Amino acid sequence: MSVYVVFFGGYHASQHDMELWKASAEKLCDGVKFDAFPYPDPAASDDISAVKGFEKQFDGVIKKIEGFSADTLFIVGHSSGCAIANELNSRLKGDHSKITLVDLDGFAPSADQIKKSSVQAWSAEGAGGNGKSLRWAAGHHMYPAPLATKKWSLHFSLVNTAATDAITEKNYKDKGYAGCIANLYWLP
Repeated sequence: MSVYVVFFGGYHASQHDMELWKASAEKLCDGVKFDAFPYPDPAASDDISAVKGFEKQFDGVIKKIEGFSADTLFIVGHSSGCAIANELNSRLKGDHSKITLVDLDGFAPSADQIKKSSVQAWSAEGAGGNGKSLRWAAGHHMYPAPLATKKWSLHFSLVNTAATDAITEKNYKDKGYAGCIANLYWLP
């Protein structure tokens, strides 16, 4: 069974960040195809800006997906990257029964997307419920972060299991993917 994961980094996620995440993910899951895309620069963090900033790349990503023809496709977004993942899911034609849309602490999918694809929405909590991620929401799947307890470190624990409380609102651009061990908790 072939599995393809298309991952979209959140606001300020760079190409280097995506290379770190992808290399770790490939090491952890041999046999799964991964592609990871940085957040469009200079798009703002809102959903409309995210989608507009990625506009010229959607067709290329769709061609990659169609070219691989996986048995199972995971479209994954982190933070503001969820808006891009949600939009990509909306643009894909055909049968969505083999697609899982994964939103990691970001914009929720629309009701129409939920009807078409399987959906996983994730937030994070520190051990013993100590702290909640940036966009924590009750009813989401909950990732129990082993090393993080603060809002921003928990937010990044959803993409990097090595995330610690050293990650803050002021330094997440540099530290969010540092020492990246890709969090693939959502991947069966």
